[in-house]
Amino acid sequence: MTIFNNILIIKLSSIGDVVHALPFLEVLKISYPDSRIDWLIEEEASQAISGHPVINRVIISKRKTWEKDILNPLKFMKVFSEAVGFYKELRSSSYDIVVDLQGLFRSGFLTALSSGKRKIGMSGGREGASFFLKEPAVPVDYDQHAIDRYLKVAAYLDCKTVRFKGEIPVSEQDKKLADGVLGQDTENNIIIAINPMAKWKTKLWDPDKFSELALGLQKDLNCRIVFTGSSQDRAIIDEMIKHTGNAAGPVNLAGRTSLKELAYLYSRCSTLVCTDTGPMHIAAAMGCRVVALFGPTAPLRTGPYGTGHRVIRSGIDCSPCFKKECGDTKCMKDITVKMVVDAVRSIILK
Repeated sequence: MTIFNNILIIKLSSIGDVVHALPFLEVLKISYPDSRIDWLIEEEASQAISGHPVINRVIISKRKTWEKDILNPLKFMKVFSEAVGFYKELRSSSYDIVVDLQGLFRSGFLTALSSGKRKIGMSGGREGASFFLKEPAVPVDYDQHAIDRYLKVAAYLDCKTVRFKGEIPVSEQDKKLADGVLGQDTENNIIIAINPMAKWKTKLWDPDKFSELALGLQKDLNCRIVFTGSSQDRAIIDEMIKHTGNAAGPVNLAGRTSLKELAYLYSRCSTLVCTDTGPMHIAAAMGCRVVALFGPTAPLRTGPYGTGHRVIRSGIDCSPCFKKECGDTKCMKDITVKMVVDAVRSIILK
């Protein structure tokens, strides 16, 4: 068996995809306990792995910031200096193996820049990513879940088949801050989280249905409802809560938590109801059961991983289509509030 003393994982984004790669990290460390593992990641997703006990070094690419600032004469030298520093940091270690789990041109280019004896990636790489590898791509099945694809790469590296948690690391301070946001009187209450937003318009469910869902769950299960999302989602979630007509109704936590605080918050919830988006994967990784609403995408590939979750689909013939734009998002419109309530009840009352 080959021994890997120094390993570099390249998984740049997005947050959900990075969370999917955490089991690969755990399995790799269990099989090679004496290895030093670095992880190259973009700034936006780096919170998902910062402070992870098995990562030796997190190398952060500020690609999006650099692309935005590079044409600004006042910021050009700052961008240039940071980019040079990043390159030197990337080249400062010689790796036994570099693993590209992203499979895009930008990750392939960084794979080429890194100093590695072996450079591997998965089949199906796009934008010429496989051109930068030093050996044939590891064959994977894209009808499998992303986590299982990454574990195929682990098996290729002779990693043992072991149980894993795949949790996002959270500190005691993260827990304290999240508890402060949740407030009092949560110890004995069922807490159900709702994350209603998504980056694709085709993944969105009717806001009025989320309002009806929140009100129905509160009445039916005598539970506490918390809405989560980004700061940009706060206004529309306020409207959803307003339309419940319940003065003592759901709480809007959108934009009030860091990624790690959100992860801990989900670990305290009985269920998360959400669209196909990053928080779904965070919740599943933290042991929270998920009711996920799927329309244009495929739950076999990117649904909540593990047992105990529920995926709600309308079942129309054109789904999944993987379209970000559509004139009639019937796949989401045909999902009823009753379908979601029944799924939540089946989890809570099991």
